[in-house]
Amino acid sequence: MSRARHSISSSGSKGSEHFIEDADEHLDHESITVHPNAWSKYRLALREYVAEFLGVCVLILFGNGVNNQVVLSSVTGVASSQKGSYLSISFGWGIGTAMGVWVSGGISGGKGHINPAVTIAMATYRGFPWKKVPGYILAQVLGGLVGAALVYGNYFHAIDIFEGGRGVRNSCNCQFSTYALDYMTRRFMLLLGIPGHCPPAGRRTRHQRQKQHPCPTRARSSCSSSAPYACIGASLGMETAYAINPARDLGPRLLTSMVGYGSQVYTYRNHYWLWCPIIAPILGAQAGSIFYDAFIYTGEESPFNKPNAAARAHRERASHAARRNLPAGPGAEDQV
Repeated sequence: MSRARHSISSSGSKGSEHFIEDADEHLDHESITVHPNAWSKYRLALREYVAEFLGVCVLILFGNGVNNQVVLSSVTGVASSQKGSYLSISFGWGIGTAMGVWVSGGISGGKGHINPAVTIAMATYRGFPWKKVPGYILAQVLGGLVGAALVYGNYFHAIDIFEGGRGVRNSCNCQFSTYALDYMTRRFMLLLGIPGHCPPAGRRTRHQRQKQHPCPTRARSSCSSSAPYACIGASLGMETAYAINPARDLGPRLLTSMVGYGSQVYTYRNHYWLWCPIIAPILGAQAGSIFYDAFIYTGEESPFNKPNAAARAHRERASHAARRNLPAGPGAEDQV
């Protein structure tokens, strides 16, 4: 029988076997089986990426949904009165983040990434496998694209009224992607995006979280992820629509370029889409991780906490000393 850590089977009555797909919570079992059927091997290979896809899709569904509801309802032809305000937008994005983490958390690494900047920071400072990074980012961007498509389909007729006619698509449609206010300079937008993405620096992978908190709840993880997002939006989001997630911006931006808004969504402000909502969050996550690990974090997986030559030599000497002092002879195991 082939064996792996991803899925396990525990023996029940004689000749029967109970299959458990997620082995991380059942590591004490002796028998581990890889694939109970033909489909499971494909699910095992795809489940983390699909979880990230669904997480970002849910994030955009709520986030772009509240954007469109508030913006489109400002036109009397769409609604008799405006449905919501800037504060409801902040709450909507916060709840969207919580629901996205709820969907992906526990499957795609700890609390769920749902953000390329977080994925890259986790690979750099928390031991997340670099080989998974391209697949995670692709899944996140596609999740943003599909989520935006669902919102666009839901508000299609309202967008027609807002734009001035069926099929008319003239504006940059800020309710889908981020756009800076006119007085913001390019240099300041880049600098603003870097500190805006420092909070995720303290994240850990799922296995690291389980070592410190054996029974983490997804509700707690979701709340801890959504609160910073809502706070950033409510207090710092006015000038650039809190562009802190490359997938949240690029996925919907791809959608808007496909449905009639054209190349203007990319050429706006000398390709603002590239260096503010994509490059700046990645640099911000790196800066936040460096600061957090340098002054606060003590976990051994951080590059800042790797033992130097003297520490490795001391550990080796302590290990040899411990082996020499182990009891031997009959009953030695009971004495350990």
